[in-house]
Amino acid sequence: MNTIRQDNPGAQGTAIRHALGLHMHQPPDNLGLLIEENEWEAQQIIRCYERVPRYARKFRDVARIHVGFSGILLEQFRSPENIDRYRHFVDIPAMIESYKESDNIEIIGMGYYHPIFPLIPREDWDDHLISGKQIAAEMFGREPRGFWPSEMAFDMEMIPALAKTGYEYVVVDSVHVQPKDGAAAPNPFQPYIARHADARIVVVPRDRDISNAQESGMNAEWFSDEVSNKVETRPDNAAPHLVTTWSDGENGGWFRQMAEEAGFFGHFFTPFVERVRSGDSLISPVLLSDFLEYHPPQTEAHVQTGAWNVADTSGYDFSQWAGSDKQREAIGKIFDVSRRYWALARGRVPENVRDTMSRIRRIVLESETSCFLFWGDYWIPKLYERTRLAEELLGTVERATH
Repeated sequence: MNTIRQDNPGAQGTAIRHALGLHMHQPPDNLGLLIEENEWEAQQIIRCYERVPRYARKFRDVARIHVGFSGILLEQFRSPENIDRYRHFVDIPAMIESYKESDNIEIIGMGYYHPIFPLIPREDWDDHLISGKQIAAEMFGREPRGFWPSEMAFDMEMIPALAKTGYEYVVVDSVHVQPKDGAAAPNPFQPYIARHADARIVVVPRDRDISNAQESGMNAEWFSDEVSNKVETRPDNAAPHLVTTWSDGENGGWFRQMAEEAGFFGHFFTPFVERVRSGDSLISPVLLSDFLEYHPPQTEAHVQTGAWNVADTSGYDFSQWAGSDKQREAIGKIFDVSRRYWALARGRVPENVRDTMSRIRRIVLESETSCFLFWGDYWIPKLYERTRLAEELLGTVERATH
């Protein structure tokens, strides 16, 4: 793979850089369930994943895209059964290979089972982080340098765990970022340094308003005008500005549009990068790792605990996932089974139950999938299916160790 120059810090007329991000996730076993129950929806979704490297190759000279896959989605891509059943829509192994070959796509790390980190036991953080990074490196041939927190749910206490895992930056919702000195207004168009305990990480603010438009529908002209207008209102109008937009990449009719000319890649992305290619744009696509190498942040900030805005929620708390009594009770159950697991794991585990302990570990982590909480009463039973099985297996191990 030939490496291309991803950012030109001396370029004239491109004082605004744009980091485009797409978030991809399916809960456990969902690709298999989709192809069984709704083949049309399954086709719509699998084609969302395939379009990214195809358009990245088509506009290799100017396009820059960030993509984050949950570990459990990548695991489903590896399934021989899924590969076979989706073959008449998309060749999944060839699709993964095309991601590997696209050096203008930056792979972003995620928690393996897509957990809401601030709502799960801290003892479980490392397993989600390490395994999520490992499977991305295995499948794409390069370790992710940046991290996307599931549902943009972030807490400053995550910084040591992220830094220990080797992440250099994390994307957060701009509404939660506050410069540490308090003297300046927060600037959503610049990265910051955030510290907690003895660890540090770069935080990249994601513009909420334009990201919402990216998910629902926009055109290149509106995007260019909106970005320029927003940047011009900044009192600290020093270049270069980093405008980061991030959204789901496979949800909603805009991304799933089968007539590509009417969807994200045909209606917005192609006209936008063609403007860039022709020199008719003040906005230049960039990969975050390259931007941060040329323009390392100097200012420190604090990030308030919160998430992104979804459904009817603001993202200033976690009400979408923990707003009801039933959701909170389900989270309590996760803490219970995790605590029982760790009480056993930290002791002497007999040889004859070690495989069972490994199985329990997977089930506990899988129960922390955010989707089981996101859909409230409808999907909470999926969480309890896993915690009940974990409890049965924990009982078996507890009896064997006493």
